[in-house]
Amino acid sequence: MSDLHRHKAIADVLLDKPFVSVKELQEITGVSAATVRRDIDKLDEAGVARKVHGGIAAPDGFGAGRRSTALPFVENRDIAVEAKRAIARKASTLVRDGSLIIIHGGSTCFHFGCEMANRNVRVFTNSMPLAAYISEHGTCQLTVGGGDLHREPGILYDAACGGYTFYASQFFLGALGVSREGLLEQHPLLVRFINDMSGLANEIIVLVDSRKFSMRPPTVALPLQRVSKLVTDDGLSDSDAKMLEDQGVEFLVAPTGEAQP
Repeated sequence: MSDLHRHKAIADVLLDKPFVSVKELQEITGVSAATVRRDIDKLDEAGVARKVHGGIAAPDGFGAGRRSTALPFVENRDIAVEAKRAIARKASTLVRDGSLIIIHGGSTCFHFGCEMANRNVRVFTNSMPLAAYISEHGTCQLTVGGGDLHREPGILYDAACGGYTFYASQFFLGALGVSREGLLEQHPLLVRFINDMSGLANEIIVLVDSRKFSMRPPTVALPLQRVSKLVTDDGLSDSDAKMLEDQGVEFLVAPTGEAQP
């Protein structure tokens, strides 16, 4: 398959899938991983697609890139990793030692939870991937919410449970999209969980990378007026920053080039 045909094949796949891994591209094109990575570099330079950790993603405004469809956790975790880790580090400075915090599911919250794993805090989470990580690698106190396992979006949840008996200092959550109307989600289970947890914390802190401001999922999970702070990366546009200011949302911008301590 020629370079031209490979590039067209990759672009065609991105019409239906917002992210494709290097391994998948090898299977589609029949070439080596090294050749696939060179193709990714060329498509990224041409603006046809975006080079991301582990593969390639559709650019904003192209094909599935604006459909606001939630990716499986294992794929989403490896997209925009630098931005998500920067957000996690910035958000970790907001947490006081000795406090109880709630950490929602999702990939940015997962990276934040990794930052919290060895802090002197108690973490409450319904996220199975995060609970597993903290159990294996962390020293913080951990409480895992009960209920049925929903493999996508990777949380434990009991729809009949409304009797939580704790109150947290902070609730950290992500969102599939952000607009002036509020935090936007697609999965009804996540909307319900956000509503359950938002009444159990003194502060609600949103962790979203700057791509989320262009996404438009169908459901408002939480109005911006309920948000205490929002942490994002330095890809935030001037218009989106103004929108947050107009809505009275305090926001912090994490530089993606920030060195880890």
